[in-house]
Amino acid sequence: MPVSEEIIAAAKRGDWDVILTPLRAVPKNWFGELAGKKVLCLASAGGQQAPVLAAAGASVISFDLSEEQLNKDKLVASRDDLDLQCVQGNMTDLGVFADEQFDLVFNAASNVFVPDVSIVWRECYRVLRLGGDLLAGFMNPGFFLFDHDESERTGKLEVRYKLPYAEPESLDEAGLAELHKSNRALEFGHSLESQIGGQIEAGFSITGLYEDYWTDELPFNHFSPSSIATRASKPGMSKT
Repeated sequence: MPVSEEIIAAAKRGDWDVILTPLRAVPKNWFGELAGKKVLCLASAGGQQAPVLAAAGASVISFDLSEEQLNKDKLVASRDDLDLQCVQGNMTDLGVFADEQFDLVFNAASNVFVPDVSIVWRECYRVLRLGGDLLAGFMNPGFFLFDHDESERTGKLEVRYKLPYAEPESLDEAGLAELHKSNRALEFGHSLESQIGGQIEAGFSITGLYEDYWTDELPFNHFSPSSIATRASKPGMSKT
């Protein structure tokens, strides 16, 4: 749901927070001085994070594959007169943006829908200026060991899938039938080597990390964090 006018008004006064993962607010020191920064909100449209960052003083571009989600960002931007542009596209191809265009890339947990996350990290590195930061959220790989629909029904956690999880290859016939019936996007449970190691391989230095939980309706939540957030910095001094 798009954020309210009250939340945007508070952000304009300096009272704001945003999330990369389901519940935990991103530490403010991960952003540095946000006012005046050029920020790419990557695959995180929906009328929430991008408008708040714009209200806090950043110049924001929201880049997302979903027109419906982008329309929610547009709604808040128009309603509250924010410096926020919306561009539709796939997070694996940032070719519409120049090298070193942004001071910050904000990527809330969404690379679960990308088969090869290394492409995303390389593109983020390319479009960031020297000294810029990538703030990314992603799923704990262990989350994909289990069939969570089944665990919600039974209250039990039983290992079902081999990691790294990838659809449709990881699914049995029943799972494939359920996937086709749901008409949802394919999901991919990337390894920590791909997620964290992939950022390092792209050229980043990991400068922050935390874990987060999800809803207690999921039995997994009682035993392990469901997601991880990282702050990754592009080495070098900013040219601005």
